[in-house]
Amino acid sequence: MPQPLKLVYYVESDAAALQRRAAQYFADSIQSAVARRGRARIAVSGGSTPKPVFAALADPGQEWRGKIPWDRLDIYWVDERCVPPNDSASNFRMTREALLDRVPLEAGQLHRMEGELEPEVAASRYESELRNSFRLEGAESPHFDLIQLGMGADGHTASLFPHTSAVFEFGRLVVANRTQAEQAWRLTLTAQVINQGPNVFFLISGGDKAEVLREVFLGTRDPERLPSQLIRPVNGILTLLLDKAAAALLPAPDGNGRVELTLR
Repeated sequence: MPQPLKLVYYVESDAAALQRRAAQYFADSIQSAVARRGRARIAVSGGSTPKPVFAALADPGQEWRGKIPWDRLDIYWVDERCVPPNDSASNFRMTREALLDRVPLEAGQLHRMEGELEPEVAASRYESELRNSFRLEGAESPHFDLIQLGMGADGHTASLFPHTSAVFEFGRLVVANRTQAEQAWRLTLTAQVINQGPNVFFLISGGDKAEVLREVFLGTRDPERLPSQLIRPVNGILTLLLDKAAAALLPAPDGNGRVELTLR
């Protein structure tokens, strides 16, 4: 039986407000990690929701760009499609165009998944990259300072899709996973790696996510069908940043737009 989980979520009125909340969350979390140990290691996801957030972080006209110590930041990816890095479907390409090309980051600070390689080779190489850059030994897992996730309308997160082999993987750090709907390969961090993170958050928008959000967090536990239920950080805290449409079927927030629930 899973340990109790403290679910904390913030509900914003629209997409613009959610973008501001998420940009501030990124900046604050990176600053906090650098203050604690001199460097921040974050893992990001693809998709349409984080793209404007990344663009806001890079915008010299916005407050967040100047708050982030870019020279002390390492960026990793939660998952990637098995495509070349310049492919329009690549999570790396989206992040590069929205953020990486517009801020002072060196190549050595970017740790991309090599989607152009054979899937199993790419997964093995990324696991080696994690072991080397985090200096892991034996069965140790990396501890990212911040992990940003999304959620699909089918309940998937990262590239942990319903009824796929990656859902049952608890020994490896990175796996290749073939999606049933697309019949395509993806690379993904496993749930056990994500759950080691001290600061894991979902960034979710849109009314098409309302029902699955309710089911994932308030419904019957069935992680094979709803892999987002696998995300239960070992520190017992999970954060959601939501817009009003996505949060429509969850308990309503207080006057500050915040809700805290204990899930069993």
